[in-house]
Amino acid sequence: MYEKIDRYIDSLVERSTPSRTVWNQEIIRDGKEGHWNYIDGCMLTALMALSGLTGKDAYADFAERVVDHYVREDGSIATLEIDKHRLDDVNEGRALFPAWERTGKEKYRKAAETLKRMLDQQPRTKEGNYWHKSVYPHQVWLDGVYMAQPFMALYEREFGKKDYADILSQVRNVRRHMRDEKTGLYYHGYDESRSMYWADPETGLSRCFWLRAIGWFSIALADLAEIIDEEKSRAEIADIFRELMTAVARYADPATGLYWQVVDQGGREGNYLESSGSSMIAYAMMKGARLGILAPEFREKGKKTFEGLCDRCLTFNGDEMGLNHICLVAGLGDNGGKPRDGSYEYYISEPVVSDDAKGVAPFVLAYTEVRRFA
Repeated sequence: MYEKIDRYIDSLVERSTPSRTVWNQEIIRDGKEGHWNYIDGCMLTALMALSGLTGKDAYADFAERVVDHYVREDGSIATLEIDKHRLDDVNEGRALFPAWERTGKEKYRKAAETLKRMLDQQPRTKEGNYWHKSVYPHQVWLDGVYMAQPFMALYEREFGKKDYADILSQVRNVRRHMRDEKTGLYYHGYDESRSMYWADPETGLSRCFWLRAIGWFSIALADLAEIIDEEKSRAEIADIFRELMTAVARYADPATGLYWQVVDQGGREGNYLESSGSSMIAYAMMKGARLGILAPEFREKGKKTFEGLCDRCLTFNGDEMGLNHICLVAGLGDNGGKPRDGSYEYYISEPVVSDDAKGVAPFVLAYTEVRRFA
């Protein structure tokens, strides 16, 4: 199986160029030109991790080529629209740090400064959390924690003053507002203004527990627990992470170890076992166990989920392999005229695709954790 997965990853890299990656199904679907984006960013992070584990330079070489394609000598980033204030655009910046470490190119450090300045100007809620985007005022999404906070932690550790207070404050606020006391799960979005049609008028929360949103938050916590090198801050992140993984584990499908698109409604008509969020949970659990934050049993839980992905979501055609059952995208609020109301019916209505990096990248990350124990 490992050889087949290796060939699959090799094929994805070999068929991609810095401006046209085969794992970015949104760009392929819409016929757009390549640009600086979080989807590629997820895959670059995974490739860098796999390269570091296996010693295969081709993965890190390609990731660096992508970064080099967009980053100019003065540290500006081609196609980055700073005035849009999209947290998603920060995620690809994670690849700047290993690229800088590998090559010593000063432009990568300058590009990290560019993204840091962008976050310095990011609109915030009254409590200090980043808005998800300027077009989504007063809104905090779980996705945004992953998009911005690991980058900020890396920046503080490598180029800053190792001041993690703002990161901790934002994570605390997410837990305070977005965690459901009954289930321990987190809602996808929170509208401080309570004005959006998807928001509960009393709590400001969206309606459902979307798997990938919880997955984004889970891997953000797992990565922050590894990046942050200040003991007290790391311990607080670890507590929140441990609490979440304990809650999420209760909703795994007993037969496969996979998780449902709408997490707490397994078996309901239209719901399905979704691979991107399942990959994220598998990675987070195995990594948490490796770091000593989670009990050893979580490594086995994560591995069972990974094996379920291999059994249920991978397809083989000779040497060709594909990862299926990936929700292409889901959000809150209008998108191109489509209302996204955060209902159960909405989450199960979004397109399901194969080989998109929102699923492939966390699958590769989970694969790295499996390989560490092989």
